Amino acid sequence: MPMNFRRRRPEEPEINLIPFIDVLLVILIFLMLSTTYSKFTELQVTLPTADSDKLHDHPREIVVAVAADGRYAIDGRVTPGRSVEMLTSELNAAAAGSKDAVIIISADANAAHQSVISVMDAARRAGLPRLTFAARSTQSAASR
Repeated sequence: MPMNFRRRRPEEPEINLIPFIDVLLVILIFLMLSTTYSKFTELQVTLPTADSDKLHDHPREIVVAVAADGRYAIDGRVTPGRSVEMLTSELNAAAAGSKDAVIIISADANAAHQSVISVMDAARRAGLPRLTFAARSTQSAASR
């Protein structure tokens, strides 16, 4: 039996590209999906402007001022407390039984959001659903 002493040629290594393509496709799909969702994470809000020259004919207006430190004044009178229950009773007294009164919330620009929400909650509890917010007109803001 003859012996075969020839050297075997080493096989050249093959690079299998299929797993590499699979990984690239998964990364591509992930990037496409995350880019699509990142568009919806921000809100584009157009803030309204107010025109103070237009007058509205309301039967009864109750002006609630909210200071930057959270104090309240209803129709020019400073309220003694800051609780929602106290605001509800003060709004009931200011409305004098009129359920069609309009609450005008005039809040300081630096007032806490919770202070404004408390006024809205007190108005709901008092049965006064008509609310509006006071705003400075664009002309008067530009003149400052």
